[in-house]
Amino acid sequence: MKLASLKGGRDGRLVVVSNDLAWYSPADRIAFTLQDALDDWDVCEPELRGLAESLEHGSVPKARFHEHEAASPLPRAYQWADGSAYVNHVALVRQARAADMPDSFWTDPLMYQGGSDSFLGPRDPIPLADEAWGCDMEGEIAVVTGDVPLGATREQALAAIRLVMLCNDVSLRNLIPGEMAKGFGFFQSKPASAFSPVAVTPDALAGWKDGRLHGKLEVELNGAPLGEADAGVDMTFDFGTLVAHAARTRALAAGTIIGSGTVSNRGADGGPGKPIADGGVGYSCLAEVRTVETLLSGAPKTPFLKAGDTVRIAMVDARRHSIFGAIEQEVAAV
Repeated sequence: MKLASLKGGRDGRLVVVSNDLAWYSPADRIAFTLQDALDDWDVCEPELRGLAESLEHGSVPKARFHEHEAASPLPRAYQWADGSAYVNHVALVRQARAADMPDSFWTDPLMYQGGSDSFLGPRDPIPLADEAWGCDMEGEIAVVTGDVPLGATREQALAAIRLVMLCNDVSLRNLIPGEMAKGFGFFQSKPASAFSPVAVTPDALAGWKDGRLHGKLEVELNGAPLGEADAGVDMTFDFGTLVAHAARTRALAAGTIIGSGTVSNRGADGGPGKPIADGGVGYSCLAEVRTVETLLSGAPKTPFLKAGDTVRIAMVDARRHSIFGAIEQEVAAV
């Protein structure tokens, strides 16, 4: 089942989307917003599935689904916590900052709490007030949970995952070192993120296995391929582990979003990987590109995002059909 929120009001309007992303049917009679549905999932989920089946059979009113009319599936959320499940990425980025990486990072997930009061739509511009801040995209996978009890096990956490979607976790890289040096975590360096036009139930994803989404995450910069890392490979912590980590000392409310962190694959030799042009799978963010450039030549060559740059993040199935729709954003000076 595929769900989306059409733009309108703070929380959008819930619709069920056809598997080919061509059509939608309003879900107003079941739940007006996605958060409404998540709050009463046991009642709403079977009805939404029935509507989705009717939409596939053409037996309910439908309209064309246009991705540019969609907000992020949850235009705002009670909680947005982003992990760093791909420890390869963490190691590279910390290397670029000349920061040591404790061995515990391989056994205990990193996670920060981001701003969830307002997300960018998948086709909304990325506002940037100062290019000196070092604006970067981060291609990620994210899940939306139902209620998760305090102290949930990995199995309980997996069972609580309701939806899967893609994410562009925008980062202001040049602000991060100063904030981290204060010892209190990210804030100004993590502006609003964006999510894919459509969120999908795990059972509808052929690549969903044991809390990981297997499939190439396609990241483009200005129309050129930047990365095609497999989201199911080199993921040190699966989503069950990430959700359970978040729930260790607090219960999670329905509508909580948990991110994977930047999708990152090691190279065949166990190293940081190569660009697509050199036979590798590339990178899901510019920080990795710049780190590899520094390792090879002593200094980064690729600039961070600037006004007018465009970013595209998507995933396709075995038949090259879009699964979640695409995040397509242009950086806009403000």
